Amino acid sequence: MREVSLTEIFQHRIAQKYITRSGLAHAIAVAYHAFQLAAQNEVDVDTATKAGFLHDIGHYTWYKNGKWDYELYRQNDIHAIKGAERAHKLLIRLGENPVKAKEIALAILFHTDSFLPGGEVVRTPLQSIIKLADEKDEEPGGAHHYRTVEYDRALRSLKQLDEKINLYYSKS
Repeated sequence: MREVSLTEIFQHRIAQKYITRSGLAHAIAVAYHAFQLAAQNEVDVDTATKAGFLHDIGHYTWYKNGKWDYELYRQNDIHAIKGAERAHKLLIRLGENPVKAKEIALAILFHTDSFLPGGEVVRTPLQSIIKLADEKDEEPGGAHHYRTVEYDRALRSLKQLDEKINLYYSKS
């Protein structure tokens, strides 16, 4: 049973503040990719879509002289660490199952290698799906974070994805 929907997450003020900062269109695209990959690999689709949607909630915008500095971001980025913390706190506030909230937070933590000093880690299937879903939507120089989507269209997309998740569970 789903405790919290993507729509509920999206409408929370914390999600509004941070997800829109890091690219709402990208977050939605990654959530859709995560759904498809999770369904194909028999991983919990609800957990995967939430982790996909929230994966960049920890982003900080790295600007230099008024312009996005991708190299500065790559050198100093810890968005996965901050994002895992923010997502976990948000999910608990919304009433998500604590075990699921932790799984989602860990998937967010390990969706990138950018904060790791030594490189690769061994990921769970869920963590691997979120990394792959993010990579499927990446654009050179971080441009995927700057695609835009109107609020109403974003809400409709997330409602449709919530319906797909519910339909998936009703068939299993």
